[in-house]
Amino acid sequence: MTDKPAQPHLSNDEILLPPQKIREIMDTLPHRYPFILVDRVTELVQGKRIKGYKNVTINEPFFQGHFPGDPIMPGVLQLEAMAQLGILLMKTIPATEGKLAVFAGMNDVRFRRMVIPGDQFEMECEILKLRLPIGKMSCKAYVAGELAVEAEIICSLVDREASAGR
Repeated sequence: MTDKPAQPHLSNDEILLPPQKIREIMDTLPHRYPFILVDRVTELVQGKRIKGYKNVTINEPFFQGHFPGDPIMPGVLQLEAMAQLGILLMKTIPATEGKLAVFAGMNDVRFRRMVIPGDQFEMECEILKLRLPIGKMSCKAYVAGELAVEAEIICSLVDREASAGR
């Protein structure tokens, strides 16, 4: 007999969407190798919260220079990975259709432990506020259940056409 994973507790107004694999993620995110930093979405409650992960491997191009002989995932890429997961969450809201989400700011960033090759970088984001064109999310990431980084990430949702001419 196999144990089923626990289903998230949903209130009456929450919609649980199916997990996403890399093909679905690439259909939503504009990022591509080597800059796509989400491997899988494991839980997604439409317009509310999301969980997913990135498998951190020694094959990542940034490890060649950060740092040779002592590889550590750069903190800015940890934040970028959480922001990309947050974009996947934002894109479940119909009002964001046709918008490109870009960084607008970060608050209360704290790095708690190093992220190294072999780690699974488990992320979660929750929308705190969305008043277009600005969205604000609370994001955290863990390695083996231990908090690695946390931040409040602010994004601006701009028209794709408007961003193309810049």
